[in-house]
Amino acid sequence: MKLILASNSPRRRQLLTELGLPYETRLLEVDEDFPSHLRRAEVAEYLAAHKAAAYAPGLAPDEVVLTADTIVCLGDDVLNKPADVAEATAMLTRLQGRAHDVFTAVCLRCGDGREVVFSDQTIVHFRPLSPAEISHYITTAQPFDKAGAYGAQDWLGMVGISRLEGSYFTVMGLPTHRVWEELDKLGALPART
Repeated sequence: MKLILASNSPRRRQLLTELGLPYETRLLEVDEDFPSHLRRAEVAEYLAAHKAAAYAPGLAPDEVVLTADTIVCLGDDVLNKPADVAEATAMLTRLQGRAHDVFTAVCLRCGDGREVVFSDQTIVHFRPLSPAEISHYITTAQPFDKAGAYGAQDWLGMVGISRLEGSYFTVMGLPTHRVWEELDKLGALPART
């Protein structure tokens, strides 16, 4: 099957490439609003499936589209992508010195109608951060395209994350171990020699 990545994320492209999975990128504008009654992993799973549904009409029978959504949760609060410097500062100030949950959900939707939606959780522990460290990161990294206002692979992740419980790749935006397993179940992995 031909893999279609429905994401503009450079991190997801990097991870699929490093997995050795050939893919094509397709992009559509999809609304990322979600029902307010959803909690934690439900939000990410809803958004991943919602995105995949937008691609379904254009899929050939031999194609599978991969959509994903990553959210950061502090308790029951979902911290999406910050709109500006003030929101990024507020998010990172709340996260510093605490543990929080990162959920990445993936939807694999096949052109023949098969679909699987799953999520993976990682607990991220941040050491206490100074206001200067937070400001430096926001100024240099411009983390406005990242849930929770940070990337684990960025400078702040390197100096701020003291411990992970779960997959680092889930925090990066793609639980690669689960993606591989589910593509294998769908018969969508390339032949290996």
